[in-house]
Amino acid sequence: MNKSVCLSTAYLAPISYYCKLLIYDHVLIEQWEHYVKQTYRNRCIISTNSGCQSLCVPVERHILSNTPIKDIHISDHGNWRHLHWQAMVTAYKGSPYFEYYVDEFHPFYEKKFNFLFDFNEELRENICDLLDIHPQVEYTTSYMDIPNAEDCRMLISPKGCQEDTMFFPKPYFQVFAERLGFIPNLSIIDLLFNMGPEGIFTLMNSIKKFRAPNDKPM
Repeated sequence: MNKSVCLSTAYLAPISYYCKLLIYDHVLIEQWEHYVKQTYRNRCIISTNSGCQSLCVPVERHILSNTPIKDIHISDHGNWRHLHWQAMVTAYKGSPYFEYYVDEFHPFYEKKFNFLFDFNEELRENICDLLDIHPQVEYTTSYMDIPNAEDCRMLISPKGCQEDTMFFPKPYFQVFAERLGFIPNLSIIDLLFNMGPEGIFTLMNSIKKFRAPNDKPM
């Protein structure tokens, strides 16, 4: 297996994304690709009382054409920061670790970020610290094929177009599991708010190289 991986930027990325950050020695995050709609680049999926909910960070549409992802501006349309935060509070206020982490996330929804990439990266760095994982991260200097790295820029997608053969979602406690059943590969905040510091073990158990030989994927 390659020791390096190339990932897209992602907003509160799904668990499979953080499995990559844990397992690979070296991580490249793409900053020169053009913006791709309907991906985790500007959306995350959380679990609510009524099912999955997608939270989308609005971006300035008039600059999307041929604009590198690092230069995509966040739009202030629709008071989205307040709406996202309220959705998270409603979904996770009853989870075991919400109060433990609430002060780690709330400031991100009070501060104004100009660029999507910067917002995503500061969140990612914060989450990595909370999970006690410290990947060696660099940013691409141009958009190109990366022969010496596993190219996962389009692999981790809400549409599930490609199968991630390294990811085997390990069930963990979820607030609404009794009603909805276990929902795999939600935003990493679902794992943090429900499992806290033990979330790192869920990540490890969701990666092929850490699984026991008799474990079966879901």
